[in-house]
Amino acid sequence: MRFEFKFPDVGEGIHEGTIVKWLVDIGDNIKEGDSLVEVETDKVTTEIPSPRTGKVLELKGDAGDIIHVGNVFVVIEIEGEDSEKSSDSQGISDSIDEEDKKKELDEKEEVVEEETAGVVGEVVASSEEIPPSTEGIESPKEDIQTKKVLATPVARAMAKDLGIDINTVEGTGPNGRVMKEDIRRAKEEHLKPKVKEGLENRERPKTKALVLEGSPESEDLYERIPLTRIRKTIAEKMSESRFTIPHTTAMDEIDISKLDKFRKTYKEILKEEDIHLTYLPFIIKAVIRGLKQLPEFNSSLDELNEELVLKHFYNIGIATDTERGLMVPVIRNADKKSIVELAKEISDISTRAKNNEIDLEELRGGTFTITNYGSIGGYFGIPIINHPEAAILGLGRVVEKPIVKDGEIIIGKVLPVSLSYDHRTIDGASGARFINILKDLLMNPDMLFLKS
Repeated sequence: MRFEFKFPDVGEGIHEGTIVKWLVDIGDNIKEGDSLVEVETDKVTTEIPSPRTGKVLELKGDAGDIIHVGNVFVVIEIEGEDSEKSSDSQGISDSIDEEDKKKELDEKEEVVEEETAGVVGEVVASSEEIPPSTEGIESPKEDIQTKKVLATPVARAMAKDLGIDINTVEGTGPNGRVMKEDIRRAKEEHLKPKVKEGLENRERPKTKALVLEGSPESEDLYERIPLTRIRKTIAEKMSESRFTIPHTTAMDEIDISKLDKFRKTYKEILKEEDIHLTYLPFIIKAVIRGLKQLPEFNSSLDELNEELVLKHFYNIGIATDTERGLMVPVIRNADKKSIVELAKEISDISTRAKNNEIDLEELRGGTFTITNYGSIGGYFGIPIINHPEAAILGLGRVVEKPIVKDGEIIIGKVLPVSLSYDHRTIDGASGARFINILKDLLMNPDMLFLKS
């Protein structure tokens, strides 16, 4: 019998993907778990496995086509099952859409949902900004008791995951039922930059590449390359950050001669354990000390509620150059890891990012980002903050330079750094203080270990 496989929800907030290439052909016999297609989403390229064993009957779409979550894109012939079972089995995948789920709800389940719709106080986990605390704010009991919302379980789960109060979402489904698309629209509205009353909310016009006066007019002399989905996402995120956050950047040079000597002492020893010891783990340790002393650098600005959200956890994003574009895998709870553990994880996540083997979840939840453009020869730069974070540290190329020490000129190892931060919440003096913390710790590795 026919089994219609719908494009599954591969991650929160992602509702479409681009077909890169099919990994099977019509007529192929496949097993459950075999990869069917390679799909590019906003952040990663991933292979979609088959949920069933059978024979490929149809492949809907060609390379380059966009496919939406919930759309049938592969039809598989299943032996020994009736059509009703094949259709119901779609419920085991993550691609159950609103209408499928609605049919599964009986009247009793709907009543239970309505009665519990007003429950408050749940902890919300989300890859976006941490929602502002409602501690100490009383909600009218009458509203909690009388507010009843019809919604599918899928929509409720999505609202919880995205930090959206489902009671505030207007449903467009039957009888006002809140659907997944309603939650997506509510999230998009929440993420739009808020403007003060009286100001016109103007969208920045998109520009078209024009042939300048005096340039050749023949189209044969120009090449137009379609942007990949990831490149579009990078462009949108960079524009959002640059036009939302007033950036300011502080720069300095740090003498890391002692740190260089310390690293070389243990580099060869750890190499025998297949551990590549770079400067980055030491820098991460110093950054975390700075974040703890100046918590505004480990924060996000909640413009809607006019609150600064301080984060008491330290997830450090490592900007990584890959063939597909810039990716920022995240080292979670970096403050709880040793230099050796950080070295291992940096090597692991950067390698998997470059090989396109990184999981989507590993690209989420960062609180501060480090970008090392020095690895490809850069010295100073002005890094763009990874919105909604408050700051980013850029690392330049370590070079030998003459420096003055105790009245004498000596040759030392110098690390140039550039710190970009959100000038709405962080003053210039704090930027200088943060860099001074880095300098004190990186110039004196013994203090780095004593304070880590």
